[in-house]
Amino acid sequence: MKKQKKKKILVPIDGSDRALNTVRYVARVEPFRKMGIVLFHVFSSVPEGYWDLEKDPRSTSTVRQVRSWEIEQRKKIKPYMEQARQFLLKAGVSAESITIKIQDRKKGIARDIIREARNGYDAVVTRRRGMTGLRRIVLGSVATKLLSQITFLPLILVGKLTLSHKILLAFDGSENAMNAVKFAGTLLGGFDYEVSLFHVLRSNEAGRSEHRHIFSSKEFAKIASKEMTSSLKAAQVELIHAGLKANKVSSQIVSGAISRAGAIAQRAKQENFGTIVMGRRGHSSVRDFFVGRVTNKVIHLARDRTVWVVR
Repeated sequence: MKKQKKKKILVPIDGSDRALNTVRYVARVEPFRKMGIVLFHVFSSVPEGYWDLEKDPRSTSTVRQVRSWEIEQRKKIKPYMEQARQFLLKAGVSAESITIKIQDRKKGIARDIIREARNGYDAVVTRRRGMTGLRRIVLGSVATKLLSQITFLPLILVGKLTLSHKILLAFDGSENAMNAVKFAGTLLGGFDYEVSLFHVLRSNEAGRSEHRHIFSSKEFAKIASKEMTSSLKAAQVELIHAGLKANKVSSQIVSGAISRAGAIAQRAKQENFGTIVMGRRGHSSVRDFFVGRVTNKVIHLARDRTVWVVR
């Protein structure tokens, strides 16, 4: 019998305390502790333009300072990566499951992470904001680039809230939504997590005026709910077959919402769901967009939650 290949996740960390919190998150998620974990750092050394100063005899002092800075940064990153490794070891991750990988910046930090992510990983786990993140910014520049370009793997954007075992899975019946169900089932099956499938029917009053006469709000909700119920049941069966406890898997349909994203974010806040799982794009996706509008809005509205974006 062929031995099943061990799953592995890529965890990019940038040398900041914020990134160490991402490692702490990984350490607290039981399924991740059973996987291979690659702690990945892209070392961004001094831009090449600085070395042109060597040609100018008046810049000798500046060049010396720059070189000293780079040497010092290289010295700091090794103990930093070891600190991250110790978090995982203390959480029970086996030493052979942890890999530390440091490489010099080649094409750019985000592009180097994306290139590494193509090497047989099952997911990428990253912080919303990095070392230079500002409080008012929901996603830092690197996270934004990863969100737009990592279309081939689930991307987990870690929020600041304490991890809970309650998962809100936004479900619209689309192919991406079913992929999100399968990913959640594969990852969480066999562990004690609660998963709530959540479908939002937007108010018919929010549509175009020329379409409002087609259905009354009640009739529209009744027909749409009936169509979605069977899909939700199939999703529940998928999760239970994956190993989640039947009494920990539920579903809910909410109608009359003005905003799907707003309803999802509100539900997560009211019911204390620390994690929201979503498909990258839903039924109304447009090929030119890397991330669906609802998913993108949820990421911004639920800024303190962890969001799993599944292709």
